[in-house]
Amino acid sequence: MSTTGTTDTAHIKLAVLDMAGTTVADGGLVEQAFAAAAGELGVEEGSADHAEKLDYVRATMGESKISVFRHLFGDEARAQQANVAFEKAYGELVDGGRIAPIAGAREAIEELKADGLTVVLSTGFARVTQDAILDALGWRDLVALTLCPADAGGRGRPYPDMVLAAFLRTGAADSVREVAVAGDTAYDMLSGVRAGAGVVAGVLTGAHAAQDLADAGASHVLGSVAELPALLRGSGR
Repeated sequence: MSTTGTTDTAHIKLAVLDMAGTTVADGGLVEQAFAAAAGELGVEEGSADHAEKLDYVRATMGESKISVFRHLFGDEARAQQANVAFEKAYGELVDGGRIAPIAGAREAIEELKADGLTVVLSTGFARVTQDAILDALGWRDLVALTLCPADAGGRGRPYPDMVLAAFLRTGAADSVREVAVAGDTAYDMLSGVRAGAGVVAGVLTGAHAAQDLADAGASHVLGSVAELPALLRGSGR
């Protein structure tokens, strides 16, 4: 574990955890589903256009997928078409057993709950995809609340909306400083920082490297979410 700034000693009461790359290992399914979506819109795999768009998808991991497609395909109709194709392809891959928990993730969530924290799972995917992941893992009843961008007014990361929605809807914390955010992307970190979270922890099991997470404002960088309960016990708990 590394600490990139002064350790916050807030009494953390609410943990908002990202899914893919943080608590869920998807083995590159985002890129595979993107290829299917791009193909439906006439972007040929192996072309320069495909490579450029895939680079953007990689760079914006953690962002709401519809926002990514709006950037890539311009008009709303094409963005929505790409998003539907992406969600369908990703869902089929999930249904095919191509997804698993990050090692120690469920145990970490259970530890946080045992320590008295409320835990929320958030994602940049649409609700239908989030539900497919939860069903595939048997996680439907694991946490108090699950959130996708539509549940927070439509804006996903790097906006703070999902973190703030978790804060408001659970009523678990008295201040945003009592919230911990954990994720694997720079956008997760920006979302946590903008929400004013007391702990913004990056994990190295997903899309972005330690320096990317630190540059985006991570207060801590962890090997995985499995280290989060111990971190929070040392942050005023």
